[in-house]
Amino acid sequence: MKIKIVGAAAGGGFPQWNCNAPLSRAVRQARPGFLARTQSSLAASADGVHWALFNASPDLRAQIAATPELQPRADGPLRHTPIAAVVLTNADVDHIAGLLNLREREPFTLYATARVLETLDANSIFRVLNPAYVERRELPLSGTTELIGPDGPTGLSIETFVVPGKVALFLEDEGAGAENFGTRDGDTIGVRIASDRSGDTPGRSDPHRCIYYIPGCAQVDDALRNRLQGAGCLMFDGTVFVDTEMHDTGVGEKTGARMGHMAISGPDGSIEALRGLDIARKVFVHINNTNPILEPGSDAERFVTDQGWEIAYDGMEMEF
Repeated sequence: MKIKIVGAAAGGGFPQWNCNAPLSRAVRQARPGFLARTQSSLAASADGVHWALFNASPDLRAQIAATPELQPRADGPLRHTPIAAVVLTNADVDHIAGLLNLREREPFTLYATARVLETLDANSIFRVLNPAYVERRELPLSGTTELIGPDGPTGLSIETFVVPGKVALFLEDEGAGAENFGTRDGDTIGVRIASDRSGDTPGRSDPHRCIYYIPGCAQVDDALRNRLQGAGCLMFDGTVFVDTEMHDTGVGEKTGARMGHMAISGPDGSIEALRGLDIARKVFVHINNTNPILEPGSDAERFVTDQGWEIAYDGMEMEF
């Protein structure tokens, strides 16, 4: 199975279009080691031909242009895409807006929870994805789903599971209280990706070949820890390094927790919460433009790598 991170940044990308903070300026100035990153998305394939896209970022058109595997093949028909399926892990703008780039009467299968499908159904702009071409399939909150494209099985299966998170910003209901703003089950899920072609279906695979993709997570509870034990690879929410990061850098007031993301560092951070688990490879994804791990050689970057974690970048490839 082939995995490719096509977008490693959180919403807004890196640099964000209107951000003039030091990290974003460093990218624009092409300072050594600073890498631009587009918004959160992952691609996976069991055969190198048919690809499943996990989340469709607003940067999708540019991501396809930078990713040959997602482009029409040279000997293909006049209209063609290797993207056979799109899986959504939540309804955040940085995960659904890219669907509008896929509106050119091209068949693929769209997978999401009932909660996310309701959000798409309620917004008429997503009707540009003609149901005659784009089939929408509901994902269970817990269970295994074989990913089917227009040509049949893709060779990939996913196991879906609810993770602590928050309803998308544009769906927040302040009347529901500041504890969860109307968050419901199905607003945020994680996925375990496996290749059927190598016998790695989620229900019977070698645990050290399991790939988990969790770009949004507000808390690591015991259920999630138990699930991740023995994983071959974990790609996990790395939005902020410290909870008050946006306030500390002067670009905003929201904490990571308020946005539905746990911090990387600290006693309540993800590194500590996941410490001691047998996970062969750990990668931070969905990284905000304020996160100091984006600065090469910084104390934050050294801390993360010293703890055995990697920092995702666009074009990062893995094979299992």
